[in-house]
This record gives sequence, structure tokens and C-alpha cells, in this order.
Amino acid sequence: MSFGAGIFLLVVGAILSFAVRDSIDAVDLTTTGYILMGAGVLGILLGLVLSLRKNKSVETTRSNVDPVSGEGVTVSERSVQ
Repeated sequence: MSFGAGIFLLVVGAILSFAVRDSIDAVDLTTTGYILMGAGVLGILLGLVLSLRKNKSVETTRSNVDPVSGEGVTVSERSVQ
């Protein structure tokens, strides 16, 4: 779920919970609004966690001595997870 969909659910849920005063016999609009707001918050948090996890990278640095020449060799590798 993207940030836009989460914000949309949050806004629609808030409108149903706080602004709509009509009643439908089979549906409690206030409870439906709270459920939609909860789903919107979870969608925003899930989108945030997934986007932060996607951009994580790891850098590995190793230092060794070349046995033939006796010089120090440093190797750096960067990988994106």
C-alpha cells in the first residue's frame, strides 16, 4: 500500500467518524470510520518501513597484505540490500 492510499483511507475514515451524522440501519458509520482510519495508519507505517528498508546498503572494507609484494591492500565493496 502506498502513502497516498493510506492517507486516503485516513481522510475518508475521519470524515465518516466525525463529519457524517446520517445513519444507515445495517452500518455503524462511526465504527466504519475508525476502522478505515486504523487501516490508513497501518498502510502509512507499512509504506514507511518498506521504503526505509529498500534503501539500506552495506559497505564492507577488508585490509590485507599482499604476500608477493608485501604492500597493504584495501578492498571496499558496497552492496544494496
